[in-house]
Amino acid sequence: MSDTDDLLASLVPVAMAFQRLGVRYYIGGSVASTIHGAIRSTMDVDLVTELKADQIKSFLRFFGEDFYVSGPAVRDAVKRKSCFNLIHLPTAYKVDVFVSRGRPFDQAAMARAVPQQISADDPVRIPVATAEDSIIAKLEWFRLGDESSQRQWDDVSRLVALHGPALDMHHMRQMAASVGVTDLLNRLL
Repeated sequence: MSDTDDLLASLVPVAMAFQRLGVRYYIGGSVASTIHGAIRSTMDVDLVTELKADQIKSFLRFFGEDFYVSGPAVRDAVKRKSCFNLIHLPTAYKVDVFVSRGRPFDQAAMARAVPQQISADDPVRIPVATAEDSIIAKLEWFRLGDESSQRQWDDVSRLVALHGPALDMHHMRQMAASVGVTDLLNRLL
């Protein structure tokens, strides 16, 4: 299997579970950056979701022996608006699921995510964070990691280099202010 095949084998069942439950979600992180052209390898995919407590039991029913997922971890993440993960055992690919905190940035990124076909071989369309929202999220992660992750900084630098004039700077400045990374965005630009 290729890296893309492994990604799809782990991602599509989780995406389909969210779709069948009517739960909004999107791809973020390095996979979103890669889709926008800032390519780098990764063995996980980040999803941001609006999964609610009353949907957990139904969500967990979608996963059989191909996935490891901890029910208590899912319940805790939904309660605390944090994250949990699923591991696709045949590929060892990890799906990190971040429960939306409902902040203005979180709401905007969810609303702006664009359904995309991840692979020409798979017709499933999955919402992906925009380049602008990927940059802001990665700047926030960079800040939360004591501004020490060269990988995060390289990702955002490549995204700006690739999309520069096409980026919605007004949106990025608003969202950067809302999550406290205006200084990092100014430095990046």
